[in-house]
Amino acid sequence: AAAGLSYVGAYVINTYKSYDNFLQDKYALLPAVIIICVAVVMFIIGLIGCCATFRESRVGLGLFLAIILVIFIAEVSAFVLGFVYREKVKTDVQGTMRSVFEKYDGKNPESTVVDYLQEQLHCCGVKNYSDWTTTQWYNSTGNHSVPQSCCQQEAKNCTGHLDQPQEL
Repeated sequence: AAAGLSYVGAYVINTYKSYDNFLQDKYALLPAVIIICVAVVMFIIGLIGCCATFRESRVGLGLFLAIILVIFIAEVSAFVLGFVYREKVKTDVQGTMRSVFEKYDGKNPESTVVDYLQEQLHCCGVKNYSDWTTTQWYNSTGNHSVPQSCCQQEAKNCTGHLDQPQEL
């Protein structure tokens, strides 16, 4: 389990590089670091449990039980905090995404990240394609269309025009 969590934490840190323009908060990597720390702690606790079982030590097994109970309480607390603050996180991420979408011009690094995000997640805009209608890029293009990254991969002749929403 510790190896699996270590892999997940490393994967999140590696994936963060693709989305760092959306996650400008300095605490954005905190969950990944916590996951790796939990993996290390789990490895140590597992080692204590194995040694206590091997030696048939009542004190060691009692310590192992106490540690497992503390971890369980911490997990329940983390779940409750995640549930309570989910709307704040959602609002913060949407606000940051809207500011990045405002900077979209099709050429700058933020534009590349927006295109990558929309292609990878098969989405268009923060909530939907109508989010583009309030951006500077939408009004400056003259043809009132969304970026090509909004087009479905199966759509061969997609131009990004809003008169063909089935292709977005």
